[in-house]
Amino acid sequence: MPLLEITDLRKAFTAPDGTAHEVVRVPRFELEARAQVALSGPSGTGKTTFLHLIAGILAPDSGKLVLDGVEMSALAEPARDRLRATSIGYIFQTFNLLQGFTALENVLLGMSFGPGADRSRAEALLRRVGLGDRLDHFPRQLSTGQQQRIAVARALANRPKLVLADEPTGNLDAANAREALALIRGACAEDGAALLLVSHDPGVLASFDRHASLAEINHASRPPSA
Repeated sequence: MPLLEITDLRKAFTAPDGTAHEVVRVPRFELEARAQVALSGPSGTGKTTFLHLIAGILAPDSGKLVLDGVEMSALAEPARDRLRATSIGYIFQTFNLLQGFTALENVLLGMSFGPGADRSRAEALLRRVGLGDRLDHFPRQLSTGQQQRIAVARALANRPKLVLADEPTGNLDAANAREALALIRGACAEDGAALLLVSHDPGVLASFDRHASLAEINHASRPPSA
C-alpha cells in the first residue's frame, strides 16, 4: 500500500465575481514510503493548494486522500490537525518561524503539537543541521540559510512519515539552495521520511530521479503515478 494515495481530489475557490475557480483536480496520485519526488509547475497552478490538501490544512471539496492507511479527507478538522502533527512535516517557503522565540524554542514548539516537547531530540536535530552553536539565537540573528535549517529541524521534529516542502530554496541564493536541498533530502533519508518537494527551479528538479509536473496529474484523465 502506498504511503500516500489520492483519488479524484478536487478543490475550488470562489472568485470575486462569484464564479467557482477549480484549482486542483487530481484523478490519481501515489507516493511510496521513503520516496523522494519533485513536483513542478508555474506559479498559480495550484501547487501550494495541493500540498495544503495533503497536509490537511485545507479540506477538499471532494475526493479521497489516504495517508498511511488513514483517510484524512474523511476526518474532521481537529482529527486532521492531530494526524498532521504526528505524521507530516512541512517546510514552508517563508519558513514561518516565530520571531520572538529562539531556534531551539521554535523546534520545541513544533513538537508540542505532536507527542510532546523533547529537548534532547530538538538539540540533536539542530546540531545535525549545523546549528548546535545557535540554539539560543533568534531568527533575526541568523542568516536566511540558517533560518531554513531551523525550519528543516522543526519539520523532522515529530519523526513524520511524510515531509512536504513548498519551494524551500526559493528565498536562497544558488549556493545556499544547493546546500539546503542536500540537507533536506539527506535528513529525510536518514529519518526514513518520504519527501514531496515543490519547485520551479530547473536545477532543483534535475537533482531528483523522480519528477512529476503538476500539469500531468492535475486536470488529466489518466495521469501517471508519481
